[in-house]
Amino acid sequence: MEREKAITISLQTPLLQTTQNRQQPQQGQQQQQFNGIDEDDHHDTHLDKTLQRLDFFLCFLGFHQTSIISFGLSWAALLLVGIAIPVVILELSSCSGCEEYQVRNFEFIVLASQASLGAVSLLCLSHNLRKYGIRKFLFVDRFSGQMVRFMDQYIQKIRDTYRMLMLWLLPCLVLKTARETIRLLNVKDEPWWQSAAIALALIISWMYMNAICLVACIMFHLVCSLQVIHFDDYGKLLERESNIFFLMQEHFRLRQYLSKISHRFRIYLLLVFLVVTASQFVTLLETTGYSGTITFLNGGDFAVTSIVQVVGITLCLHAATKISHRAQGIASVASKWHALATCNSPYSGGAQSRRTNSSGSLDTTNHYHSLSTNYSESDLESLDWTSLPSNMQLPSFASSYHKRQSFVMYLQTNPGGITIFGWTVDRALICTIFFIELSLVLFVLGNTVTIPSGAIPPS
Repeated sequence: MEREKAITISLQTPLLQTTQNRQQPQQGQQQQQFNGIDEDDHHDTHLDKTLQRLDFFLCFLGFHQTSIISFGLSWAALLLVGIAIPVVILELSSCSGCEEYQVRNFEFIVLASQASLGAVSLLCLSHNLRKYGIRKFLFVDRFSGQMVRFMDQYIQKIRDTYRMLMLWLLPCLVLKTARETIRLLNVKDEPWWQSAAIALALIISWMYMNAICLVACIMFHLVCSLQVIHFDDYGKLLERESNIFFLMQEHFRLRQYLSKISHRFRIYLLLVFLVVTASQFVTLLETTGYSGTITFLNGGDFAVTSIVQVVGITLCLHAATKISHRAQGIASVASKWHALATCNSPYSGGAQSRRTNSSGSLDTTNHYHSLSTNYSESDLESLDWTSLPSNMQLPSFASSYHKRQSFVMYLQTNPGGITIFGWTVDRALICTIFFIELSLVLFVLGNTVTIPSGAIPPS
């Protein structure tokens, strides 16, 4: 009996060990899956916190107008801090013989341009945020299916917006502070504490208005930068994907995003361009028509405000042009992909080595050569390319060729990009804007700058 029990135990033990050995890999796989889920949740939480901080920052500036109270407070702050306080200070602090340090006409023109641009920025951006929310506004909605893949890049782009704001706002703030400090030291008609309070109020008002203008431009730049990530990924998708229907679906989605961005920001871009153009036109008209001496003290606000406005419109045009260039470059990438796929096909009759296997099918023995993609800021260094998908199988060469051909024709006839009422914001439009601005400058100079007859030597 004891011998039979020993034999029974020895037979049962390997089965138990085998079961335990099978359970251990399963537990390891489950643990890896749990770790992957925890890692995704960690990244998701990190992105949520980044978006919450961005939303709080926009709320602090008055862009978060989700209720009647927040709507009233944001516009009351704009009217009080941005308009009422500077107007009252300019009216009460006027003195005779102070044109060396302050010209009233210059100050009111600067104030009007700041107020107009700030109102446009606050109105347009707050409307989009109130209607769509921060996630759908930036197209990082968790239900779009793209958030997990680009989460780290989203976070990096959002962080870059803060650096960009500090990079352009702080130098202008230093110039504004230096101008007000020098004026404070030179004007002796008022007590020093009153002059210091006036200078501080003007600096706070200037910083608030210009921060609103720059943040609105930078938010548009952020939206376009996030779409650049998607277009770069789409260029890489051509390297590994041969399903034409899937590629067209992805391009439909990208063009839909660009269409939404254009629709949401077209009024804003048009108004910003008109306000900045009118502001620069009046600034040039006033400075060239002024009979006195213009120095940094009495005309410094013109220079500082013009820098902020030009930087803002430049950021908008650069972002729109960059995403339009990416969208239009997809057709070039797909054309090269189609040409290489056709030339390297075993049915194209090219001079490539082939071999016949036992079943009589033809296999291509040479490797597809890949072309690398490198997006550079310089046109001379920019090279759009793609490599052929390694998993390409052509059961019917004619059918596959026509699918690729129709896909390339679709991309060529539907380039996409940021549009303003049908006008694509690309390099051609920027050249048009440049020559319009140049014509306005020459018109103002021709009507304000005159050369005395005695200054021209007789021929």
